[in-house]
Amino acid sequence: MKKLKKDIENRDPNPNMTNPFDIFTDEIVYAILDHLHGDPFSKRSFSSVCKSFYFIESRHRRALKPLRSDLLPRTFRRYSSISHLDLSLCSLVDDNNLAAVSVAWKSTLRSINLSRSRAFSSIGLLTLVNNCSGLVEIDLSNGTELTDSAAKAIAEARNLEILRLSRCKSITDIGIGCIAVGCKKLKTLCLRWCLRITDLGVGLIAMKCKEIQSLDLSYLPITEKCLSHILQLQHLEDLILEGCHGIDDNGLSTLNHTCKSIKMINMSNCQSLSYIGLSSLTNGANSLEQLILANGPSVTADLAKCLSQFSSLRSIKLDGCLVTCSGINSIANWSASLVELSFSKCSGLTDECLCFLAERHKELRKLDITCCRKITIASIEGITKSCTSLTSLRMESCSLVSKEAFVLIGQHCQMLEDLDVTDNEMDDEGLKAISRCSRLQSLKLGICLNMTDEGLIHVGRGCSKLKELDLYRCAGVTDRGIEAIGHGCPALEMINIAYNSKITDTSLISLSKCSSLKVLEIRGCPHISSVGLSSIAMECRQLSELDIKKCFNINDNAMHPLGKFSQNLQQINLSYCSVTDAGLLSVTRINRLRNMTILHLSGLTPNGLAAALLTCGGLTKVKLHSSFKPLLPQYIYKYMESRGCVFHWRNKAFQVLSYSTFQYFYAMLPNSFRQKD
Repeated sequence: MKKLKKDIENRDPNPNMTNPFDIFTDEIVYAILDHLHGDPFSKRSFSSVCKSFYFIESRHRRALKPLRSDLLPRTFRRYSSISHLDLSLCSLVDDNNLAAVSVAWKSTLRSINLSRSRAFSSIGLLTLVNNCSGLVEIDLSNGTELTDSAAKAIAEARNLEILRLSRCKSITDIGIGCIAVGCKKLKTLCLRWCLRITDLGVGLIAMKCKEIQSLDLSYLPITEKCLSHILQLQHLEDLILEGCHGIDDNGLSTLNHTCKSIKMINMSNCQSLSYIGLSSLTNGANSLEQLILANGPSVTADLAKCLSQFSSLRSIKLDGCLVTCSGINSIANWSASLVELSFSKCSGLTDECLCFLAERHKELRKLDITCCRKITIASIEGITKSCTSLTSLRMESCSLVSKEAFVLIGQHCQMLEDLDVTDNEMDDEGLKAISRCSRLQSLKLGICLNMTDEGLIHVGRGCSKLKELDLYRCAGVTDRGIEAIGHGCPALEMINIAYNSKITDTSLISLSKCSSLKVLEIRGCPHISSVGLSSIAMECRQLSELDIKKCFNINDNAMHPLGKFSQNLQQINLSYCSVTDAGLLSVTRINRLRNMTILHLSGLTPNGLAAALLTCGGLTKVKLHSSFKPLLPQYIYKYMESRGCVFHWRNKAFQVLSYSTFQYFYAMLPNSFRQKD
């Protein structure tokens, strides 16, 4: 930056210069563009300043994520140096599209994401990899229709280093064998849910691709036969074997090889595994840093003993496992300095063993004790006394923990960035203490029925870095508390205030000051109207997800501002709102809209729905009531399906208003319409 500043100072102004921005060199403008990666509309605004900025931005851009495949021809003309192409928003990408891409960015393309795309075949893939010889990363996840011929085409990408084939369920050992022979530079390979790949295919990968560093084999029908080859990979660091039910103790006990380079092993949902097999698998893995055994073996003293030798171990996740006090006490005595522990939904975890564990591992940074229903304030006392450097604490539904525990958290763990106390006894005194955690970015308070505005006011004053706030069904929260958040937390990106009957438009007007807001969930708030939502639409231009289900007072008056200002909106739920054909048409003019749920809109007609569907070119998923299915012309379905849109039909009955909501609307009726006693 010092060099850029010097360039500006040394550059002589031209008195005949008509464009004042010409004083900036390309290097200076590139530096400015590097800082505009957060807001999707910033670069568009930048390009509109002048012609020189327009052309500079075109030359500078390296990554591209088009909204639809039909927009690709425009990008070919404007951008000449794209190296990272993300087509995950383009549901339909055919062979012609891939051929055009391979010609336009033949010498620059390094990475392409086709994880949500379909309609292309092995012919298009072959054209792509043959023309773009510099490709190092391809993501074909969810390609359920891709076969071995596609794998054979991928094998021609000789420089490929990263390949993701998750859920490519039709690729077999033959296809993966071709990739093993052709892509010998592979470093990262994901074969998750590739159900037709067996020990043979995985073994070929291990024997031919010697540079593999990360390998995901989750839910493959493999056994220990391929593991002997995998453990000989000298550069392997991450091995994911989640849900591999064919791997058991008997098979693992036959392994003769060790992998000294491995740093992470994930064997979640491996029901046939105990400490015996785990001991064989990890034998000699002296670099092991993270172990994930969720929903796996019982945590006994024997299991802890077999892992005690790994002095580099920093993280262990035992979610859903049956834990014993002897096992936890053995973990506490490890020489390894643990920084992350996860015991979510672990039955058997008690105050005594958790306190002992916390005392021995004082460097702990992340702790998850979600749904550990036996622990009390005694555990929190031990944790807050010993682990004062915690940055993440998740303790949803710890029903025996009393309200005093949250005061201790705020007093002693002030480095917290992530705190989840959903469905607990949190009250205002607890929130007052938590507000001392000035680094807090995520706070989840859903179903905390003892807190009120007073507590939220403290959070607003003390947690200015807050980005995520969950207040789902917090009955004591009103506009006053939300107003404090709106004023004190300008960096807020997500807020959930669903089913809070005391919230009104005043809250949304306050939240409109949070210009970075991306996710807003206000379903079931009957007092919110179009006035409040319009304020959000006009001020929060980055809004991408909106749930206004059962906000009965929101009508077309809010849809028009949404359609005009919320151009980044990708997902919306309008169910049970008072929106008509005209309002829906306004919303569907948003180019980025992908997912729409519209159940029980009383003002919606088949003709209005048809017009809205035809207008929105980027829709990939629409959830509708089944009553509309016979009312829409068949050409609508064919047209939408040709663009990659999927319909989800629901036969859900109209939900009757709750008594409190009925009272609200009844009070609004003129006296002449009310039923007389």
